[in-house]
Amino acid sequence: MEETTDVPQVKGSCRCGRVQFTVHGAPLITSACHCAGCQKMTASAFSLSTMYFAKDFSIEKGEPVIGGLHGSIRHFFCPHCMTWMFTRPEGMEEFVFVRSSLLENFTSYKPFMETCTDEKLSWVQTQAVHSFSKFPPPEAFPELLGKFTQL
Repeated sequence: MEETTDVPQVKGSCRCGRVQFTVHGAPLITSACHCAGCQKMTASAFSLSTMYFAKDFSIEKGEPVIGGLHGSIRHFFCPHCMTWMFTRPEGMEEFVFVRSSLLENFTSYKPFMETCTDEKLSWVQTQAVHSFSKFPPPEAFPELLGKFTQL
């Protein structure tokens, strides 16, 4: 008899569908970033991200390219439709930050925390449980991840 596991699997893609990906495992945390860079890259008030372990993330189709500032925070885009798909910050290689709205059933990925609120547009309200004027310090993540898994 085969053993079954209850590891969640979620698929996602860029707008045109030429780049597709899969994540295995539950999200580690969801967030909204209000920094001016995210506002410009999304042409919106903030970006939405869902953090996963990088080992649980795989590109199934296509080959994303680096866009944005091409610096220590690597933003990956579809080379055809230029959808911003995910981010891999230097020094945090064990994680990938996927744009939540590219995931199946994305309406359930409401932000648990919001970052860079000192750059937030005055009229924006996310209902995030935790807010940070910048990015939370690395030592805050274990507690935040623990609280998120208790939801």
